Formats: sequence, C-alpha cells, structure tokens
Amino acid sequence: MASNVVLVTGVSDDLGGRLLARLGTAPEFERVIGVDTAPPAKEVLRRMGRAEFVRADIRNPLIAKVISSAGVDTVVHTSCTAHPAGPSRRSAVKEVNVIGTMRLLAACQRAPKVRKLVVKSTAAVYGAGARSQAVFTEDSELIPASSSGYAKDAVEMEGYVRGLMRRRPDISVTLARFANIIGPEVDTVLARYFALPVVPTVFGYDARLQLLHGSDALSVMEQATLEEKPGVFNVAADGVLTVSQAIRRAGRIGLPMPGSVVPSVGRLLRGAHVVDFSADQLRLLNFGRVVDITKLKKEFGYTPRWSTREAFDDYVAGRGLRPVVDGGRLAGLAGKVLVAAVTGQAGR
Repeated sequence: MASNVVLVTGVSDDLGGRLLARLGTAPEFERVIGVDTAPPAKEVLRRMGRAEFVRADIRNPLIAKVISSAGVDTVVHTSCTAHPAGPSRRSAVKEVNVIGTMRLLAACQRAPKVRKLVVKSTAAVYGAGARSQAVFTEDSELIPASSSGYAKDAVEMEGYVRGLMRRRPDISVTLARFANIIGPEVDTVLARYFALPVVPTVFGYDARLQLLHGSDALSVMEQATLEEKPGVFNVAADGVLTVSQAIRRAGRIGLPMPGSVVPSVGRLLRGAHVVDFSADQLRLLNFGRVVDITKLKKEFGYTPRWSTREAFDDYVAGRGLRPVVDGGRLAGLAGKVLVAAVTGQAGR
C-alpha cells in the first residue's frame, strides 16, 4: 500500500530539509509534513512545493498528537546527530538523539495508521580502533568508540528502533547507517577539518576514510520513503581515501604531531568555534572506518553515483578551496598552533 501522509523530522538540517523539498514535489503523497524546533533553510522553504512545516519538538510527547491528527502513515527520522560540525552543548544534542527518538517511536507505536519508518543512523555505531574490522558489514557488532559520545547515542537509538519492531511487527522499518557525508553545501566535521589551512594529524597514523556525497544520501532517503525497503543498510561510497591523500587533494598542509597533543589542539579549535572534535571523531581520524555496501547495492537497489574520491573532489571544488601557497606564513601558523597545544597541555 502506497504512503499517503509523510512526516519528516530534522528539517532544519541540510539532509532533512532537502528531503522535505524533494518529497514536497512528489505526486505520490497526499501530504508531506516537516517538523523541527527551527524552520528549514530559506532555499528549502522556496522550493518545498506542497510540503508544510510544523514547529514541533520531538522530545515533547505532543509529537504524538501531530502524528495522529494528521493521519501520518510514514515517518522519516533524520534528526539524529552523529557529529555536530561546530561546538554545541552535548546535553542538548543527546536529548534530541535519545529522548527525542524515544518519544517519536512511542508515538509511532500508539498510532495505528503508521506502517513505515525510515531512520537515518550512522556507521559510527561500529566504532573505530586498532582492533576494529577492516570492513564492517551490517551484522558486525556495534561498539562505539567512546562510552558517552554521539555514536553511543546512535547505538541507543537503534535499540529503541529494534524495540518498536518487536512491539509493532506490522511496521516496515528501514535503518540506514551513513558514512560521513560530504559535499559542497554540507557542513560537517570533516568538511571543516579539511578546510583548515593547516590540518593537524597524528604521527604514525594515516586512516582510511570512506565518505558519502550529500546527493547520494538524499537519494537513498528518498528511495526508502517512496519504496518498501525494509532492513538495515550500510550507506557509503565506493573506494577510500587516506587522511594524507585527502589533505593533499584539498591543497592543505598536514601538521603531524604527537597523539598526546591532538586533544589539546581539538580543544583549541573547539574553543575558537572552528570545528567540534569529539572523542569518536578523533579515533576515526586515527584508525579510520570502512563499511561493506554490497547489501545496499543488491537488496536495497541503489549504487552510489559518486565514489569517495569523486565526492571529496566535488567538496573541494564546490567550497572553492585553493592550494595553500604561502609556505612561510603557514610554517609560522603551524608553529604557533603546536606551541599553544604543548603549552596548554603542560599547564594542565
């Protein structure tokens, strides 16, 4: 049975907003509702077609009233945050990730008309470490890199999803574990990291990174909403880039430093409101993470149009990143960053 009324969460963010605009112009749906505590971007509002925005907080039990009164039959949950790009309050993000998901799924459970759920998760649930698998499949154990980070939120969220599946087996559930999304208009931790003129790295590590172009992420969420695609799927591009290769392709200067100094540099960048490095993200940049996407291609029926390399190059071109050429100025800046980090660590 085709979906008639779709509700999309997290529409103030890039992926949720673009999905709302895409679904709002799709003739298959009678009604498309976007919910969030803040409105979508102005560009989304201009091209969202028949879609409508409702200011609502999924952490509030009143989300159940929105779902029931509108007769929603398909819920698309995109508001789970794996890695905030900029500094943010950890408690607020955790509330949306965990409490918000719990409230939303409780509302779905009580709404008899809901028959489909599409959830955006993250490949960060697999963790990243020296003993991690070379390639993760959907059946791999979920071991987040830290016991209190954003990836841990995603593991909890997926637990709530499995609970709903047991209580409401009639609901078709699609859970997509996304690799790090990148693109010209996507604001992520990695997008900010590789835009730094001097990119801090750790001596002795050159992690493999697997990325996903923003347009492919959007297409997967759209296809999951339009069609019946139940199951858990890793969503990433073909191929990998090492951190050093990515730095060179972006025209940046790598600054290797001792591992003990990197957290201090991360705090400096966070304090300057440049980029938010969580413990999960630091481990990813040390050890990397690669997922198998065979199931995405064969069972889900989608092959990413952009490889990891192509997605990264489009990000570089779209952001207008130019090779850093002023070697003397950069050397001075790199020295200041390293001295500040070492001094800060020594003073702790």
